Amino acid sequence: MTKTVEFYFDFGSPYSYLAYKALPMIAAARGAQIVWRPMLLGGVFKATGNHSPAEIPAKSKWMHRDMERWAARYGAAFTRNPHFPINTLTLMRGATGMQMRGPEFHKYVEVIFQAMWAEPRNLGDPQELAAVLRRAGFDPDAVLSLVNDPAVKERLKKDTEEAVARGVFGAPTFFVGEEMFWGQDRLDFVDEALAG
Repeated sequence: MTKTVEFYFDFGSPYSYLAYKALPMIAAARGAQIVWRPMLLGGVFKATGNHSPAEIPAKSKWMHRDMERWAARYGAAFTRNPHFPINTLTLMRGATGMQMRGPEFHKYVEVIFQAMWAEPRNLGDPQELAAVLRRAGFDPDAVLSLVNDPAVKERLKKDTEEAVARGVFGAPTFFVGEEMFWGQDRLDFVDEALAG
């Protein structure tokens, strides 16, 4: 039976971006499949009483240097996004809608993570988001229609509630079976769990 690792993420989490860059290599090495779990981190924070590190000045300042270290370790492009934090509701609904639709989900995830943490762009600005999507070959109006679909809204809400019910309090979070790991710096433990 193929092992799986569930990956709960939000585009607004720079550590989710790093996990996105590193996890596929770990999964491939272990012959494991990734189960992609978009969630709304703001909803998780609200439900759990947690807060973004960006809200704590000393932690925010330290976090940017930490990100640079991890990005160098993973060989991932990283540029501090001057627009951070960005409300990711539209972006995460987009991910959920693309996942429900199927084939373009992974392309969408790559495009949004790249524009958020490698370029970086102000994806909270609808015109800038539309330009990023258009450049990647997406129809921005079609994506907006997907984002406004009641079924997509409900799915993201339910998925976020399910994450909280499972004990998720931040992003990224991983599950191997029922074992939960929080933070991209726990990927060594994820690797060990997949190897076991």
